Amino acid sequence: LLPALLMGVPLGMASIRPWGRSLRGPLFASLNIIQTVPSIALFGLLMAPLALLSASVPLLAQWGIKGVGLAPAVIALTLYSLLPIVRSTAAGLGQVPQPVIDAALGMGLTGRQIFWKVELPLALPIFLAGLRVATVQVIGLAMVAALIGAGGFGAIMFQGLLSGALDLVLLGVVPVVAIAVTVDALLKALALLLTPEV
Repeated sequence: LLPALLMGVPLGMASIRPWGRSLRGPLFASLNIIQTVPSIALFGLLMAPLALLSASVPLLAQWGIKGVGLAPAVIALTLYSLLPIVRSTAAGLGQVPQPVIDAALGMGLTGRQIFWKVELPLALPIFLAGLRVATVQVIGLAMVAALIGAGGFGAIMFQGLLSGALDLVLLGVVPVVAIAVTVDALLKALALLLTPEV
């Protein structure tokens, strides 16, 4: 989620600014295409280029960047998280009423002050809704990433599925469900807490 936030929030902000409007169409089209690619296919597509890259640059292989393991999983999960984060950032900032921004300008606030004191507080509930979607999606897809050697609870679940051991399947699935439900509830509560009262 952290790489997706570091890339997605600035992209979402840029897509609603007058100078970044031309970016909006191609950006969302690309993110929609990524979102439609099945997770297993995306993991598979990343394996070959990363394997070639690690073979060409041995230092990357020493750092753990190779065709299987954590690197393709992190890249794929980051790509999947971008759409909800970029969309919710753009939607949140885009729904801030122009008269509110004009009033802030009239009070003498700078562009930076308007962003931090006006736009961000009003956009935060919508942004957190997108973050909820991205977080739950990442938690679920991280289970599938075990198929390419990323480990985690998914490895336990698939080991149980392959051996027909229900206890191993549950040992892998139950904690992930608990994590997803807990994180979703916490982010929902935070969004409700930060929603401005009208």
